[in-house]
Order: sequence, then structure tokens, then C-alpha cells
Amino acid sequence: MFDLSVFSDPQTWISLLTLTFMEIVLGIDNIIFISIVVNRLPPAQQKQGRTIGLMLALLFRIGLLLSISWIVGLKDPLFTLDIPWADHDFGVTGRDIILFFGGLFLIAKSTTEIHTKLQGEEEHESGQPQYSTMSRIIMQIILIDIVFSFDSILTAVGLVDNVLIMILAVILSMAVMLAFAGVVSNFVNRNPTIKMLALSFLIMIGVMLVMESFHQEIQKGYIYFAMFFSLVVEILNMRLRKQTKPVQLRDSQFD
Repeated sequence: MFDLSVFSDPQTWISLLTLTFMEIVLGIDNIIFISIVVNRLPPAQQKQGRTIGLMLALLFRIGLLLSISWIVGLKDPLFTLDIPWADHDFGVTGRDIILFFGGLFLIAKSTTEIHTKLQGEEEHESGQPQYSTMSRIIMQIILIDIVFSFDSILTAVGLVDNVLIMILAVILSMAVMLAFAGVVSNFVNRNPTIKMLALSFLIMIGVMLVMESFHQEIQKGYIYFAMFFSLVVEILNMRLRKQTKPVQLRDSQFD
């Protein structure tokens, strides 16, 4: 089914490593989202929830790669809209619809999480935290996995024309994300300011997806650079807060 002779070409390995790195970068927002929503589960189920979420993302990506013709077809207009401020008729594609509703879902979910953090976690009458169910969390992960997988595969198609290399890159990137998902999740959930920062960037990514659905392309490099820069600044602030000594009042001279 696949031509394995391509691996005798050094260029194939370069393409595989490049695409794997790109898939890892594009998967960061997926890991952040999964880490945040999985935190709604009881602690004993959180690792299982993360694993299921990332495995679903892997299955979605491989399934989409095996349906390249369908992916390409999603970029063809389904219908057109006559928008007054547009220079020409606006062609709405299947990709636009997926990105639009996916972006709205990401904005709504992240905003709800921020509101919950500011208001305080809900508790049962017994005083224990109120956890969500595995099925409800998995459904949310599936919805956002569809959007992120679609975006990831479009990037893969644009970089490489060999489906086998795409599938291997997706599997390798997912293996790396599975290995570090727990570390990322624990780091985000242990630090409230990092979690708020992550939620804010998820809102920004949601806005970006909505804008892309209206054919307003935004360079993702700017988004990821802003995320990295803000993360570095917040880590420096965290270290500074640990090193700062508490204020001590001097004894009064009039005693």
C-alpha cells in the first residue's frame, strides 16, 4: 500500500523530522485544552482522560490523512454569500464552517473556565469539589480534537505530499505529547497564573479560528511567539515571587 523505498532518500527523513516538530508545535494548544478540561475529573481519572483525549486526536488525524481527497474537497465553496463590504461573493467552505463553530466553542469554553476560576470552584453540599463525568469531558475533547486535527492535517498536506510520512509524523508527535502531557498538565494546574494565561491564549486561538473562517489569515508564528514570550515572563515573575522576602515592620522609636 505504501512505498517504503522513499526512506532511502535523506530528504524523506528531513521532511519527517520537520513535520513531526510542526505537529508538536501545533499540538500545544490541544494539550493545554485537554489538560484544563481533564482537571474537572476526579484526580484518579485525570491521567486516563488525558490519554483517551490524545489517542482520539491521533485517530482523528490518521483518519483525516487517509481521506486526503475529502480534506481537499472541504476547501471548495459549498455556497456563496453576498456580503456588502466584500469585493466579491464570499464562498463558504466546509473548512470555514468547522473553523467557525470550533472557534466559537473554544472561546465559550475558555471564557466559562475563566469565570469559574474567578468565582471559585463549585462544591457539593458536603464541601467536596464537584467533578464532571468522563463521558462529558470526552465529548468536549472530541469536539475540539476535530478542529485541531483538521488544522494540523492541512499543515501536513501543505508541507509533505507522502501520506506515509504524514502518518509517521503524526504518530511520533503524539507519542511525544503523551510523554509530556502529564508534566504540562501538572504544571498548568499547580500554577493559577499559568492556567489563566493558558485560558487567555485559548480564547485568542478561538478568535484566530473564527477569523480564518472568514478568510482572514493570521500568521500562527505570531501567536506562538506571543505565547512563548508571555510564558517566559510569567516564569520569571514566579521565580521573583519566590525570592522576594516578606516585608518586615521596624520597631517604633517612640516605645
